Amino acid sequence: MSRRGRSTSGRLPLVLLLPALLGLAFLLVPLIGLLAKAPWSTLPGRLFSADVWQALRLSLVCATSATVLCLLLGVPLAWLLARGGLPGRSLIRAFVTVPLVLPPVVGGVALLLVLGRRGLVGEHLDAWFGISLPFTTAGVIVAEAFVAMPFLVISVEGALRAADPRYEEAAATLGAGRWLTFRRVTLPSIAPGVVAGTVLCWARALGEFGATITFAGNFPGRTTTMPLAVYLALETDPDVAVVLSLVLLLVSVVVLASLRERWISGLR
Repeated sequence: MSRRGRSTSGRLPLVLLLPALLGLAFLLVPLIGLLAKAPWSTLPGRLFSADVWQALRLSLVCATSATVLCLLLGVPLAWLLARGGLPGRSLIRAFVTVPLVLPPVVGGVALLLVLGRRGLVGEHLDAWFGISLPFTTAGVIVAEAFVAMPFLVISVEGALRAADPRYEEAAATLGAGRWLTFRRVTLPSIAPGVVAGTVLCWARALGEFGATITFAGNFPGRTTTMPLAVYLALETDPDVAVVLSLVLLLVSVVVLASLRERWISGLR
């Protein structure tokens, strides 16, 4: 490359630099403000207080349970979209990704209309088995799984499409059945995609608010997860709200850092 080409590529036009800096400030200043206003002197005591620990424990249990549910249902769904060969896969994929763009509150309303005591499915669960999901811890798990599963499905489907099918074909020629091939060949080859999707799914479930409060309500110790506790604490104890927000911010940073290398390698 010539000297003129190098100097041209290194220039930063002012008309682009200023909006870029404003955009960066727009994203960073609120986070810096959160760190600046944090009650650092009383942070350990507030972090391990009964209310905060209760919300944190419930959030971890529900997010982990929702992620397990997403793995059990989402990995086979991703395989169906990538390798199933079904007609109308584009339409099915569109429905699978709807929760990504659907307002979470709307998702909570939809769950309530289907799984509520008078819902399409919920009334039968209540009448036949005595199971009622709304306003319970199980309802929190269902709501979180509903909004988080598309992250897992998209990640695993992408890994399946990128995997070399010749290994699966070789296993089939050696007499391996489909299930054995899936366990011994397919899953190990897409393991990075499954791990990345699992982490994203867990983080999304941990931060879920709208569908949870609509479908499961806000009952301390039973359905009050960390995002809901932040919402409540803003009215009663803002310092506690800041502490919970810092925990969620830390989780977000850890998730992004753990997936950074995968995203960079995917862009190369």
